[in-house]
Amino acid sequence: MNIVEVRGVKIGEGTPKIIVPIVGVTKEDILSAAKSFGEVKYDIVEWRVDWFEDVFDFAKVEDTAKALRDVLGDKPILFTFRTAKEGGEKAIEPAAYVELNSKIVATGLVDMVDVEAFTGDDYVKEIIEAAHKNNVKVVASNHDFGKTPAKEDLVYRLRKMQDLGADIPKIAVMPQNKKDVLTLLSATEAMANDYADRPIITMSMAGTGLISRLCGEVFGSAATFGAVGKVSAPGQMNAKDLGTILTFIHDSI
Repeated sequence: MNIVEVRGVKIGEGTPKIIVPIVGVTKEDILSAAKSFGEVKYDIVEWRVDWFEDVFDFAKVEDTAKALRDVLGDKPILFTFRTAKEGGEKAIEPAAYVELNSKIVATGLVDMVDVEAFTGDDYVKEIIEAAHKNNVKVVASNHDFGKTPAKEDLVYRLRKMQDLGADIPKIAVMPQNKKDVLTLLSATEAMANDYADRPIITMSMAGTGLISRLCGEVFGSAATFGAVGKVSAPGQMNAKDLGTILTFIHDSI
């Protein structure tokens, strides 16, 4: 298993890393959220830029990214435009999506970029190439807010992300029942043990799937999301409590 290291954070080693999202609408909201993290234990900040009111004005995106970097210091930043079709706040054309992500990785202000794996192979490869050219790591992602696909399909999607060249494949699905959570965990175990040569991130959403956000170290998921304030997806728990539970599990296995 290859470790992905970003600013000293080793993803794929030890306790699953805690990613805290920022979902501010204005620059002031975004910086205020970053300042509120205080003493909370976390590893990576995800800037959900699809929430940002000026996301389609790149000069303002870059200006806010600079200010965010100043506030966060040496904490890794994951830049994410979650599209409306995968549960995000805004729609965006593929060409504009590629342009936004390609521009931000060239600034040196972010450490990781999220790329929706089923945007289209050529678009995804273009962003991955731009990111890697600028020493930015890529999280390839897929989100299904309607259901939990079959285990074989989940493994296929994760393997495709790996084959496309992403540094970290990630998938999040919605359970309709408890068995769906077991399906997600079984797919995670199969991918991690049989196919993955790099860290993966998986989760089952909503309250039913909460357990999947806690037991990643057991089944093979290398990171999880915890909220400080506003959540960015159903089922996220408070980052402080999350850290306590992850540490307890790590110390017990």
